[in-house]
Amino acid sequence: MSKRSNKSFWIAFGIVLAALIIAPLVLPEFWRRFLTEILIWGLLAMSSDLLIGYTGMVSFGHSAFFGLGMYGAAAALLTVKPANLWLAILYGLCGSAVVAGFVAFFATRLRDIYFAITTLIFSQIFYVVIFTWTEVTGGENGLNFTRPQLGIPGIYTVTFTPEILHWFVLAVVTASYLILRRITHSPFGMVLQSIRENESRTRAIGYPVERYKIVAVMLSGLFAGLAGVLYAVQNRFAAPDFVYFVVSGEAVIYNVMGGIGTLVGPILGAGFFLGLREISSRIFGDQFPYLIPVGVIFIAMVIFLPQGLLGFAKRWLNR
Repeated sequence: MSKRSNKSFWIAFGIVLAALIIAPLVLPEFWRRFLTEILIWGLLAMSSDLLIGYTGMVSFGHSAFFGLGMYGAAAALLTVKPANLWLAILYGLCGSAVVAGFVAFFATRLRDIYFAITTLIFSQIFYVVIFTWTEVTGGENGLNFTRPQLGIPGIYTVTFTPEILHWFVLAVVTASYLILRRITHSPFGMVLQSIRENESRTRAIGYPVERYKIVAVMLSGLFAGLAGVLYAVQNRFAAPDFVYFVVSGEAVIYNVMGGIGTLVGPILGAGFFLGLREISSRIFGDQFPYLIPVGVIFIAMVIFLPQGLLGFAKRWLNR
C-alpha cells in the first residue's frame, strides 16, 4: 500500500469513527440500538472474513463460536456475584476458543466443501446439546441475566446507558478491526493468503499448512465469541437460536454483500443487509414474506456486484 493510499485510508477511518461516536447522540432510541447491533454483527462477519476472505475456507460453524461466547458470558454473570463484565468477556472468550480449537483440530484436515460441511455439523451438534441440556442452558427458553456495570468493581463503575453501551461496543469492534488488520498484513497473514491461492504449493515450499489453518480457525472463533459476548451484554440473554447454523449463513451473506477479504466490507454488508431487512419488514409487514425482496436484491448483487459494496465503491472512486 502506497503512502498516499495509506494516508487516505486513515483519514476515511477517522471520519467514519467520528461519525459513529457522534451517532448515538443524534439518533432516535430504536436506530441507536440498531446501530449498536450492526456493529456486533459486523464483528461476527469480520471474524468469519479471516477464514473466508484471507484463508479461502468457508465456515458454517461460526454460530457455535458466537453462541458459546454468549453462554460463556451468561455463565459468568449468573454464577459470579457481583456481576463482572471482564469476567464475562473472559468466560465467553475461553468458551469460544476451546470450541474453536476442538472444531479446528478435526475440520482443518479437510478442504473446500468438506471443511464447510464439517463446521456445519459441529455447529448443529453444539446446538442440539445446548437446546436439550435444559438444567444448565435453560433449553429453548435460554438464560436471562442482569447487565453488568462498566469499570472495576469496588473501585469505580458506570452503569451502562444506551450511549455508553454503544461507545463500549464501538471501542471493542474498532480494536478488533485494528488487531485483525495487523494480523492480515503480517507474515502470518501473508501465509494465510498463500494458502487461499494455492494450498499445495504453500505446503510444498515448507509451511505447515495445517497448523496455520488451525490458528486461523481459533483466531476467527475467538473474535466470533467476542461478538457473542457483546450481543449477550446488550440484550441480557443467551438463547440456542444463536447457535443454529442460520447465524453462520447470515455471516457469509454479510461478507458477500460487503466485500470478501476486506475486513471493513463485512461490517458494511451487515449494516446493508440488516437495514434492508428492517425496511422491507416495515413496508410489507406480515402480509407478504418480506425476506423475498431481500433475497432478490442479494441475488442481483451476487450477479452484478461480485466484489460487494466495498469493491463497487472502490471502482467508482477510481473512475
